[in-house]
Amino acid sequence: MLNFPLNNQSYSLIELSSKLEYALLALIELASQNTKKVPLTLSEITTKQPIPERYLEQVFTSLRRGGLVHSHRGSKGGYVLSREPWEITVLEVVISLEGEQKEKKRSDYCTLEKEAIYKVWQQANSASEAILSRYTLQDLCQLRDERKHNNPMYYI
Repeated sequence: MLNFPLNNQSYSLIELSSKLEYALLALIELASQNTKKVPLTLSEITTKQPIPERYLEQVFTSLRRGGLVHSHRGSKGGYVLSREPWEITVLEVVISLEGEQKEKKRSDYCTLEKEAIYKVWQQANSASEAILSRYTLQDLCQLRDERKHNNPMYYI
């Protein structure tokens, strides 16, 4: 067991990159507008979320290639989700932005210690995949709405 406490440290095995964070924030905006079936422009999204518009263009290129969003051209153009918010998992977003994780090629010389390490890392990876595949864009919207409800803003 560990001899030092991790409770007081901010430590993460899975890093939430800016790219992934921006994508999820933007997708939450699209999911929130999904019932209207009206495309949102990148500038409408960046008005509601603190995301640089140029960076968001790159993010949406990956999301479009990954099949998570559709783009509409023209004056009433923008982006819409390709499926319903409850059908798009957080894992799908991660994979569309970061690509599928490739298993590390093991060398021909593999010790018992290396096998033990690989087994633990494979279990950690499987656990994170299971959790990320369990949450959808709809779930993220619901979590946001619950937090809004529990922390109301009072204006004077």
